Amino acid sequence: MPLLQRGVRIVAGRMPKIIGPSTHAVIDYAFAGSLLLAGALLWKRNKRAAFGAFVCGGAAAANNLLTDYPGGVTELISYRDHGRIDTALTGLTATMPRLMDFDGEPEARFFGAKALADTLVIGLTNFDYYEKRSQVHQPSRHG
Repeated sequence: MPLLQRGVRIVAGRMPKIIGPSTHAVIDYAFAGSLLLAGALLWKRNKRAAFGAFVCGGAAAANNLLTDYPGGVTELISYRDHGRIDTALTGLTATMPRLMDFDGEPEARFFGAKALADTLVIGLTNFDYYEKRSQVHQPSRHG
């Protein structure tokens, strides 16, 4: 899966950045919610996978809530830094089956698919949205 994830990152990185902050926020909350729901559904069947889903979903939800973008409740994390944290959380999601020792089990595929989908979303998101907009509205420095 890491090779496939790397390929998706390369392809998505060359595509236009079509996802803005509002759309990204909706996708982020769906991502976090699906992980938290998976944790609840997996609890009786595979506690290690459930715990991994709770960790990844909780971290993603915290990143969403603390970001200065639509859907965030504080301005603690800039939108650009949010993207960097998203990238790290995608790596965590991809490696969680190995970290929690369930990489040979069917639940591991869920984590791989989530990481792959999030890699695509990150690659298509314009994390410079606010920086570029603020530059457009600033008066010229040269006169």
